[in-house]
This record gives sequence, C-alpha cells and structure tokens, in this order.
Amino acid sequence: MQGESKRLISRDVEEGRTTKSEPGRPQKEKSREWPSKLRMLLFCLILIGSAVILTVVVVSLDQRTGILKTRMSYFSGDPPATSAVFESVFPVKHALSDEELLWRASMVPRRLDMPFSGEKRIAFMFLAAGPLPLASIWEKFFEGYERFYSIYIHSHPNHVSEFSSSSVFYGRHVPSKPVIWGEVSIVDAERRLLANALLDFSNERFILLSESCVPLWNFTFFYDYIMRSNKSFIAAFDDPSPYGRGRYNPGMAPEITIDQFRKGGQWFEIKRELAVEVVADVKYYPKFRNFCVPHCYIDEHYIQTMLSITNGDKLAGRGLTYTDWSRGGSHPATFVYRDITDEFFERLRNDRSCEYNGKPGHVCWLVARKFSRDTVRPILDHSFYS
Repeated sequence: MQGESKRLISRDVEEGRTTKSEPGRPQKEKSREWPSKLRMLLFCLILIGSAVILTVVVVSLDQRTGILKTRMSYFSGDPPATSAVFESVFPVKHALSDEELLWRASMVPRRLDMPFSGEKRIAFMFLAAGPLPLASIWEKFFEGYERFYSIYIHSHPNHVSEFSSSSVFYGRHVPSKPVIWGEVSIVDAERRLLANALLDFSNERFILLSESCVPLWNFTFFYDYIMRSNKSFIAAFDDPSPYGRGRYNPGMAPEITIDQFRKGGQWFEIKRELAVEVVADVKYYPKFRNFCVPHCYIDEHYIQTMLSITNGDKLAGRGLTYTDWSRGGSHPATFVYRDITDEFFERLRNDRSCEYNGKPGHVCWLVARKFSRDTVRPILDHSFYS
C-alpha cells in the first residue's frame, strides 16, 4: 500500500497534479497574482488619465463658450450704453512697455460717433520736468466740469507726486522715462501721453501742455472752442532759414523731402484720428529719430512734418498756446509777478487776428506760457475762470 501510494503521487506529479501541499505550489500562485495586479494598476491609471483629460476638455469648452457668448453679445444688436467693452477705462498705472502701449493705442477706435452715451472729453496732457507749480490755477479752471476732461501727467520717473487724494491731479501720472530737451526722448514722451489718453474712448481732443502753461479763458469757452472746431491746432510752416530747412537731413528721403519738412511750436491740440496717426506711425518716426540730430530739436519738426504730409488739410496751421519769443534766444520769455496785469490778459484775450472754421476775426489763444510760480496768486485774482 505504501508503495502504491508513492506511485500515485509520482504519477500525479508527472501529470502536473498534486494532492498535498508542496513547496512549489505557493510560488506558482504568486506568479499568477502579479499579472492581475498589473492589470488593475493599468486600469486605474487609464481611469485617472481619462478623468484628467475630461476635466481639461470641459474647462476648455466652458471657457470657449464664455468667449463665444461674449463675442456674440457684441454683435447681437446695438451695444448697451453700459457696455463694459466701451466704458472701461484703461488704468493710468500699468506695466506696458512703450512698444506694447503704442501698439495697443494704435488699434483704438477712431470714430467719434461711439455707440454709447457719455460726455465727450478733452485730454489735458501735461509734459513736466517735475512738479506742477501752477496746479492750483488749473484746479480752479477744472472745478465743476469733471465729466468733460481727463488729465495725464508725464514727469521724471523719480518724481514723487505732490498731490493729495482730493486733487484732480492725484493718481494721474503715467509711467514715464527721463526726457532731454531737444532730443528724441521728448517726442517719445509726447507719444506716450497720447497713447495713454487714447485708451480712454471718451477722449476726443488732445492738448499738450507744459507745467508753465495757464488757461486764458474759463472751462466752458475753452471746451466749446475746441469741440466745435473742424480743425486740429498745430503750427506747421515751411521755414527756409537755417533754423528750418537748415535742419533737414537728406537721410530722411525719400519718405520726407526738404519741401515737406515743417517747423512749428511744440504745443498742439489734435483730434482723436490724428492722435492715432501719431502713435501708430512707423514710417516717419524712425527717420526723425535717426536723422534729426544734433541740434535739430525734433519736437519742433516731427509731428508738424508728419501730420502735414498725411493730413495737411485737417490742420489749422496754428497752435492755441501763446509764447513770447520777442526777447530772442532758444527759450521763450518767462512771465513773472510784475507782468500779471489786466492789460496783459486783455491783450492776449482780445487778439482776433485768427481764422476759426474758415471765418476770420476770432480768438487766437486759449493758453499762454511761460509763467513762474509767483504768478499764481495774481492770476487767481482775475475772475475769468468763473
């Protein structure tokens, strides 16, 4: 019996069967368990991956649907007056580079008939070396007309604003760079101011001022004079002297010929469509940057020449800022305390030698410069800002 039992066991082993526990059996069962665990792990990974992909797809579709809904809302009938698309104002403080700023401003609307309600504004752009010593005069001028103007200040980047939160000038400094008189940096500052102001769609007219400028009229007259004009105000004329054509560089050709080269005062007032032309310009600006040096005084030639070539019929051929050059030199006269008299202002305000909307005999000057700090009190004593 014992021998027979051994033979049966041997036969079972040969045939791959065992009836008793043997050392080899647990190892075979473990080897069968591993493929099962790997399949389970692979299944879990596939399940997790599918969930992640599904989540990404859902989020993407949701975002795309939102964008499409927003786009569709712009074209489904007239935009509402409260549309955020039009009424949102780009912040004065931002981190855009000059290239990004000019690019963005070059694509803003040029049309004046905006599809939303709101007052049309004048952008007052102050190009200053530092503080605004005549700010109290302008605050008196602006008082009560907050819906009709915007303010932008370009001063040295290291300048710390002196205005309190109650001032109309508070928080109105744009990101700036150092400016050197007579060099291309001054034109860069002008374009920087225009670009920032263009991002507010309510601004329709743009006037460049210095820290030494004062208004000669009250706000109502000032606003109506500019808004009702069918021209932009920038002095641009052909000066055959060494201080005009004598500054022309042949390197500006063929884009700019000597016959097209213009000269004029730096301080201008222009419409929105021309402001966009200035910030979008990549044809004439490089020519002046590279060839209006040295002693060319680019601020007296670049915008004057460029706009005369591209939009000469839209210019009044004169500016709105009075400056006294009678004393000679490279800088105009500065008015001080003793100059501020009734006769002084009457002479400027009563000058009717200018054409306005094609008709002669109209007021010439809305602004005058240069005024020293000590003129603030006597100027405020005059009642023409009321």
